[in-house]
Formats: sequence, C-alpha cells, structure tokens
Amino acid sequence: MPERLTSDAEAAAPITCILSDVDGVLTDGRIIYSDTGMEIKQFHARDGLGIKLWMTSGFTFGILTARTGNAVVQRAADLGITHVMQGFEDKWPAAQEMLGAIGCSADQVCYVGDDLPDIPVMRQVGLAVAPADAASDARDAAHWVLRSGGGRGAVREAIERLLRAKNRWHEHLKTEHGS
Repeated sequence: MPERLTSDAEAAAPITCILSDVDGVLTDGRIIYSDTGMEIKQFHARDGLGIKLWMTSGFTFGILTARTGNAVVQRAADLGITHVMQGFEDKWPAAQEMLGAIGCSADQVCYVGDDLPDIPVMRQVGLAVAPADAASDARDAAHWVLRSGGGRGAVREAIERLLRAKNRWHEHLKTEHGS
C-alpha cells in the first residue's frame, strides 16, 4: 500500500512529468487484429486533448509500454509526444532511462498504469495513478484510483486533477468573451 498523500495539491506540487502505459490506460486494454494481422487500437479524444493541455502548460508527457506497434507511434506523433519507449516488459529500468533523457527525478513523476508490469514503476514515482478498471494489485499500488476506465478518459481525468491542484486548469478555460 503506498503512502497516502493528504491532498491533491500536495500530490501535484512536485509533478512535472506524466508517464503512461498504453494498453489498459490510453486504450481499454483490448487488442484487436484485422484479417490481415494488423493491430488496431482505439484512443479516446479527451485523453488526447488532456495530454496536449498538459504539455502546453509546460510539462512533459511520455509513453512507456511493453508492447510495440505503429498505432502508438502514430498517436504519439499526432499529439506531439516525443518521449516514447515501446517493447519494455521490465518497465522500471526503461522509466529510469526515460527520466534521465527528460531530466527529472522519480519524485517529479506521475505514472499511470493498470496491471502487474506497471507496479514496479508505480512504487518508485511521486504519484502512482490507476484507472478505475485496473487490476486490483495496480489499484492497491496507486495513490489515486480514477473514476474513469482505461481508454475512457482516465488520462484526461488524471491531467485535469493535477492541473486543478496546481491552479493551472483555469489557463485552459475560455470565458464567453473568448479570454
């Protein structure tokens, strides 16, 4: 069981980077193959907007996944995500490598994961987050368990919660006067 944080503001204060798993977090976890063997993934538009808002707020977003596939490369390119590591079943060493490239420490990281391979990373970072439908062990390792499921806006929910706690969400709201 992770150490519980007393408030969202306390949890969010040091966070400058979000690392996310793909299957079960940015997707609903289903792996679909076409008749030709091409892997197909579905991503939620709200997660994409949330990632863009996080990055335009001056923070870093990275993808760390055990599987490899062109859909992840395409989605990352569409969103402007430059930190992508695929094919790493042992995620903590890969996360350490990515953090070195980004230039931040583990306590500055929010990691969103949903299953057993994510837990070693979740145990090392400043803020561990799990979608509502994550495996029970991943939920137990999380500081925050979200209301949204994987592939259903979970990453957006985490980003919005972080930006609100940092008093940065208002920067992205438009008033009826367009400001």
